[in-house]
Amino acid sequence: MATKNPLLDDLAGLMTGAMGAARSAGEEVRTAGQARVRAMIADMDLASRDEVEALKAIAVSALEQVEALEKRVAELEKK
Repeated sequence: MATKNPLLDDLAGLMTGAMGAARSAGEEVRTAGQARVRAMIADMDLASRDEVEALKAIAVSALEQVEALEKRVAELEKK
């Protein structure tokens, strides 16, 4: 026959509350950390993916033009 011990019930309730508080504190720390990292990244003034892709397209186009001009110069030098 199981008997109810108020001391054990109180201890179990205290432990349950402590676990909930620890979990909440962990989530709060994680959220604050994520906010801080996002703020640091925003302060870095990094280029967006669209900006990088646009610059890449410009660089590829410029390289193609340089190669075409080098080929033309080589042909003109042969003459």
